[in-house]
Amino acid sequence: MSHPENTDAVILVGGKGTRLRPLTMNTPKPMLPTAGFPFLQHLLARIEAAGIKHVVLSTSFKAEVFSNYFGDGSQMGLEIEYVFEEEALGTGGGIRNVLDKLRHETVMVFNGDVLSGTDLGGILQTHEDRDADLTMHLLRVADPSAFGCVPTDADGRVLEFLEKTEDPPTDQINAGCYVFRRSVIEEDIPTGRNVSVERETFPMMLNNNRKVYGHVDNSYWRDMGRPTDFVRGSSDLVRGVVPSPLLAGKHGESYVDPTAGVAGGALLLGGTAVGRGSEIGAGCRLDGTVIFNGVTIEPGAVIENSIIASGARIGANTRISDAVIGEGAVIGARCELAGGMRIWPGVVVPDTGIRFSSDA
Repeated sequence: MSHPENTDAVILVGGKGTRLRPLTMNTPKPMLPTAGFPFLQHLLARIEAAGIKHVVLSTSFKAEVFSNYFGDGSQMGLEIEYVFEEEALGTGGGIRNVLDKLRHETVMVFNGDVLSGTDLGGILQTHEDRDADLTMHLLRVADPSAFGCVPTDADGRVLEFLEKTEDPPTDQINAGCYVFRRSVIEEDIPTGRNVSVERETFPMMLNNNRKVYGHVDNSYWRDMGRPTDFVRGSSDLVRGVVPSPLLAGKHGESYVDPTAGVAGGALLLGGTAVGRGSEIGAGCRLDGTVIFNGVTIEPGAVIENSIIASGARIGANTRISDAVIGEGAVIGARCELAGGMRIWPGVVVPDTGIRFSSDA
């Protein structure tokens, strides 16, 4: 039986989130509102539900945003500590950098960008059953050619790490969640420099005959790095396609924060989420859309597959699809925005009736 209470969780949250700009100009990607809560809070809730209590966040960009929000973690039933990365150390360097904070021999490492539905207890059990030095969550995917592949033998032991290839020998890919023996972090990852576990540490562990195993499943998995994935991931959380303890018993076509206001006749569909203090006007139709906090959407607006950042105002009868609207931006009445448009924070688009599209 695995012992999650004797496991440290390490979450790598140091990235700048450049693919999600302008949303990440003032907010680290793991703190963006996702299905009503900061994205990272869903992962922390899953960690707590799995029985793990001690969490170390490896931070860099806008580090204070994490500690200001989560504090010592006690409100979530966790003990959270923070380690600041002065310079980019890569995945391996980020893990090695938190060594002094670790309390246990078993260390579970998470990528703070990934939304996953995998069974954390199952990965820990595999690690214990195999007496492994490293256990990797491996995901079966329909088209592995876009990823590096990780073939395993009949016992689940990892054979090699393959770069992207047109004809992969396995459908198993690295899903970015690892369980390390603490001593391996200390001995196999050099300190004080940039290290990639994927390109440097893992291949070296195989060469040194370390016991590296895969925990293979086909659970839900999504990298939340791009706007289309971010919207889809939030929608899947709201609809219960991927589980989150924060939304237990609240699944449906939409999630509306209790402090938000939704006028009569407004339709919220496709896993739409509405954040704190936002106001949705009469006759609006929001489909598969993420509305951050303090947003005002005037009557008759139609928005689909888009992200509206905090404090933005959307004019009456405006149509928005596949767009990202930055913090505090103002979109006038009767505008049309489509095709991957990104509106920067504070920008004012006047009432026009003109169609804007990045495809044009």
